[in-house]
Parts: sequence; structure tokens; C-alpha cells
Amino acid sequence: MLAIRLPATIEKRLDRLAKRTGRTKTYYAREAILQHLDDLEDIYLAEKRLADIRSGRTKTIPLEEVMRRHGLTTPKSPRKRARSK
Repeated sequence: MLAIRLPATIEKRLDRLAKRTGRTKTYYAREAILQHLDDLEDIYLAEKRLADIRSGRTKTIPLEEVMRRHGLTTPKSPRKRARSK
């Protein structure tokens, strides 16, 4: 069970949407959470990781090192061709 408090304006919008569509406010609150939870997790975990890197608690690994460890090669930059006249 989850109980949440919403700003009055959001509560009114949610109520209006529910009445217009014949669905419950709970339905829309659940849908919003399900659709955005992955994004929220990604954002907060990324912010935590960035704070750890900036504070020195976590070290980064250069892309070239990761690719070498996994037997991959780095992509070659495209060479510009000389124009022939």
C-alpha cells in the first residue's frame, strides 16, 4: 500500500483526467510510476556515481583500456582522402 500527497494543482488534474476517462486516479498514479521508475533509477544512480567519481571514491577506466581487456579494438577514425584533379 502506498499513500502519497500531491500538490493541489496536480491532484485536480489527476482527478479531472480520471473523471474524463472513466479510470481511477490510482490507475494513473500507478501508470506514471511504472513508466518513469526506470528513468528515476538511472538519474539517481548516475548522480551517485558521478559524486563518487568526483570525490575520488571511484576511479574511471579509459575506453581504450576496457576495450583492450575485452579483446576489442577501438574504432579507427575515418581518413580524409586526397582529392585527385
